[in-house]
Amino acid sequence: MDGGNQSEGSEFLLLGMSESPEQQRILFWMFLSMYLVTVLGNVLIILAISSDSHLHTPMYFFLANLSFSDLFFVSNTIPKMLVNLQSQDKAISYAGCLTQLYFLLSLVALDNLILAVMAYDRYVAICCPLHYVTAMSPGLCVLLLSLCWVFSVLYGLIHTLLMTRVTFCGSRKIHYLFCEMYVLLWLACSNIHIIHTVLVATGCFIFLTPLGFTTTSYVRIVRTILQIPSASKKYKAFSTCALHLGVVSLFYGTLVMVYLQPLHTYSMKDSVATVMYAVVTPMMNPFIYSLRNKDMHGALGKLLGRPFQRLK
Repeated sequence: MDGGNQSEGSEFLLLGMSESPEQQRILFWMFLSMYLVTVLGNVLIILAISSDSHLHTPMYFFLANLSFSDLFFVSNTIPKMLVNLQSQDKAISYAGCLTQLYFLLSLVALDNLILAVMAYDRYVAICCPLHYVTAMSPGLCVLLLSLCWVFSVLYGLIHTLLMTRVTFCGSRKIHYLFCEMYVLLWLACSNIHIIHTVLVATGCFIFLTPLGFTTTSYVRIVRTILQIPSASKKYKAFSTCALHLGVVSLFYGTLVMVYLQPLHTYSMKDSVATVMYAVVTPMMNPFIYSLRNKDMHGALGKLLGRPFQRLK
């Protein structure tokens, strides 16, 4: 009997990172606050960009799509996490678990690819400013974003379909906050060598290739910035790049820590890393990429009907 038939119709128990009622209350309010901040921040970014014609440029086009992705990213996992933290019934159906896994994999891949495209956009804007308008044409922007969606959808679909072939014949208790690839593989009692090999191989392609592209882009950006004669402009450019690289480093660092390692070394510390890229990074993106941006401040001020105080 194959894994899909044997597992279909069964349930998993999402027990979370702690079974202590006191710690669960703390986690509930912490994740609820982070979720509300993430939703509010990303919704404001999308509305501000869509309502201000001055922001209808490639950079803000990609930023709006990053916010859209992050909005659904956190909505895929956190609401169920909050319900489980407040409820005695922590069950999630087999189909629900795989659905959550599919969107988690697809959306994290989409975030990763959009970050790489945004790095390329900044490279063209800073290193080739005279060719920016022609190099980043509307048609190319739509094409790049379409490729991001296609690759991310295929990535999530491949691994979700492979997971349907896994047999779960032992404990179905997941000491975790949501259905994650490595956690489910830990519960498997069938041979998962091929699945893990595919996971690492596709992970290298979908994550390390864009990471290399992003790194190369920022190296060239830094070289260009060093040639700027004005010290104040140089500092401003370096400050912006440092903030962007901080988010990129957090995102990729936690992904590499979780997914590009032998399965037998996976432990609870990696569940904390997964929470970092699944919850913390989407919450930080609006602040890092937008709220220190002068044009975004003006758009948010118009949207809210009052001057928006710029963050120092």
